[in-house]
Amino acid sequence: MAGVITSAANPRLKLVRRLRSRRQRERLGLFVCEGEDLVAAALEAGIEPVEALVDAERPPLVEGLEAEEVEPSLLAEVSVLGHPPRVLAIFRRADLPRLDPSAAPPAGLALWHVGDPGNAGTLLRTSDGLGPAFLALSSGCADLTGAKALRASTGAIFRVPTGRFEDAPRPWIALVPRGGKPLPELELGERVSFVLGAEREGLPADVVSRADATVSIPLAEGAESLNVAVAGALALYEWRRRRR
Repeated sequence: MAGVITSAANPRLKLVRRLRSRRQRERLGLFVCEGEDLVAAALEAGIEPVEALVDAERPPLVEGLEAEEVEPSLLAEVSVLGHPPRVLAIFRRADLPRLDPSAAPPAGLALWHVGDPGNAGTLLRTSDGLGPAFLALSSGCADLTGAKALRASTGAIFRVPTGRFEDAPRPWIALVPRGGKPLPELELGERVSFVLGAEREGLPADVVSRADATVSIPLAEGAESLNVAVAGALALYEWRRRRR
């Protein structure tokens, strides 16, 4: 291990700051994970970091991690968390599990313009917890490698295959707030892609028309709709319940 990093001009710290930008993450093919749980999840999945930085005064409890020590104030400066982590690491986007339409898990969620990173990350976690399942995203969706989505995913980013909206295998079941067949009454086969729309606008008519069926989750009288992450969780749970 080299000496402790004591300069804000260090290239590794500069790279961490650049990767706050989605444009830079996409251009460089890299992203940053903060905290022991996320970094440990990557290592458990067999994904090694490009760089790792640790607090020189508070070594993290992550086994098998080779890292550079950093002066605590500098690590805090590049962190986006309210409480600076003991460790942050840079990973390659190309190392994340990718959705292969020909070998996809039997169920999954296809997101249309779901722009809130907390919802997108939560749906990634849902796909992990109620899977095996995949997550497919259209353009206009939140970046799953952004800080908020990563935190919401709690490490699922390293286990759940993700890909393009168009690669979600058929049949497509579109979730709409009302007017669809009630979810408990819908016949579900061995494979399914539940299609979910943006938080406010929902699914546009042209996407609904491409679906093989439309379904609604029965709501209490007077209720408008469910949060997209809740709707996705209920749909995957219903599919999983019937497979048991």
